[in-house]
Amino acid sequence: MKERSEKRHNIPVGSKSVITFGSALAITISWSIHKSVLWAIIHGFFSWFYVIYYVFNR
Repeated sequence: MKERSEKRHNIPVGSKSVITFGSALAITISWSIHKSVLWAIIHGFFSWFYVIYYVFNR
């Protein structure tokens, strides 16, 4: 039997949840401001970049 590796594709296991959280946060912020699905998708794609932009330009 093969043992399950803690790393897949050279990304630590804990980082996957951070990436997902960043996207969810960006989508939530975008939706609360713009009320647009298109902008929410675009900002979710850029995730942490949009969150940091929002924090500095609020």
